[in-house]
Amino acid sequence: MKIVLSVLIWLLVAVMSVLVFLASSFIAVFLFPFDRDRKTVHAFGYWWADGILAANPFWSLKVAGLENIDPHKTYVIVANHQSLFDIALLYKTHMQFKWIAKESLFSIPIFGWNMSMAKHVKIARGEHGSIKQAYDQAAGWLKKGISVLFFPEGTRSATNELNTFKNGAFKLAIQEKKPILPISISGTRDIIPRGSFILKKAEAVCTLKVLPAIETKDLLPEDFARLKDVVRTKLSDHPVS
Repeated sequence: MKIVLSVLIWLLVAVMSVLVFLASSFIAVFLFPFDRDRKTVHAFGYWWADGILAANPFWSLKVAGLENIDPHKTYVIVANHQSLFDIALLYKTHMQFKWIAKESLFSIPIFGWNMSMAKHVKIARGEHGSIKQAYDQAAGWLKKGISVLFFPEGTRSATNELNTFKNGAFKLAIQEKKPILPISISGTRDIIPRGSFILKKAEAVCTLKVLPAIETKDLLPEDFARLKDVVRTKLSDHPVS
C-alpha cells in the first residue's frame, strides 16, 4: 500500500510540476518587462504546495507564527531540514524568497527547470568559486528587497537532532544587516525520510512555526558564530519530531 500511495503522490507532484512549468514559462515571457525578478513565477509555488499537501487526506498541516513575518522587511530565512517535502511547507508562508539549493536539484527535469525559472540560487558543494558566486547572488537579492532561504544544516537530518550549522547564512545576514527569520519544521520526515522515495507513513502531522526574527544591524562580522548558536538554540527549543 505504501508503494502504491508513494507512486500516486509522486505522479501528482510530477503532473503539478509540469503544469506549473508551463504556466510559469508563459508568465515569464509575458511579464518579462514587468517582473524580471520572477515574483509571479515564485507565487505559482503556493498553488503547487497546496496541491501536494492536499494529495493525501491523512496528512495534517499546522502553521503557526505567521504574525512574526513583516511583509515590509527582507529576511535571511533559516529553517531546519527534514525531508524533500520541507519546501512545500515553506511555500505556505506565502513569502517571496530565493531558495539557496544544491546544484544537482536544478538538473531534475521539470522540478529543476521550475527552480531555474524562478531564479533560485544554485550552489555546488565544495567548490569555492560556486559558493562565492551563490552568496554574491544571495546578497544581490537581499539588496533588491527579496528574502533568501537557507537550510544551514546543508543536508536533511536523519535524526531528531539538528545537524551542525554552516556559517554562510549568518555571515550574510550580518554583512547585509538583514534580520534572521528562524522557521521550525517538524513531521515531514514521517512523509519521506532521508534516502528514500517511499512514504514512511500514510498518516502524518506536519508543523511549520515561524519564530520571532533576530536583528543583526548592531552585530559585527566576528559575531557570526554567536548568532549561529543563538539561532540553532532557538530552533532546538522547538523539537523536530
